[in-house]
Amino acid sequence: MRHIIGILLQNESGALSRVAGLFSSRGYNIESLSVSATDDPTLSRITLVTTGSEAVVHQIVLQLQKLIDVVAVDDMTSDDHLERELALIKLRCRNGQRDAVRALVEKAGGRMLPDERDCQIAEVASSEAAINELMRQLAQPAELLEIVRSGALAMSRQARILHVVES
Repeated sequence: MRHIIGILLQNESGALSRVAGLFSSRGYNIESLSVSATDDPTLSRITLVTTGSEAVVHQIVLQLQKLIDVVAVDDMTSDDHLERELALIKLRCRNGQRDAVRALVEKAGGRMLPDERDCQIAEVASSEAAINELMRQLAQPAELLEIVRSGALAMSRQARILHVVES
């Protein structure tokens, strides 16, 4: 099963490496990883997507909580949460299909960036499934040249925030 884990950690050199090392040393795969600073310059926020059974992910969460740099961990998978991914899709429209491509992108909540030379770039922020579906639909009226995806970002819809790990 796919799990989305939010991690709040100290913004220290090597902190991200220790989180990634925990996964690699135990043979767990990271499907996507997004890291950025928070409003507190001493903390960073990681949104990590991995797969595994409930028991495996529970163990991952427990092991993450033991890392010295980790302040809080939350497996948001079973909670009501908002998930988005940013995708930039470079494409070349087939003859006369530019309006059809624009319509598909706009229907998906995206936008076409200003035309660039002989190709166009679509920008879409949506769920992983919606982006996958859009790419499938775009393959008909356009040639997909390049796709760059941010990986998942997620936030719980609950009033609570990541809890502080008690020592």
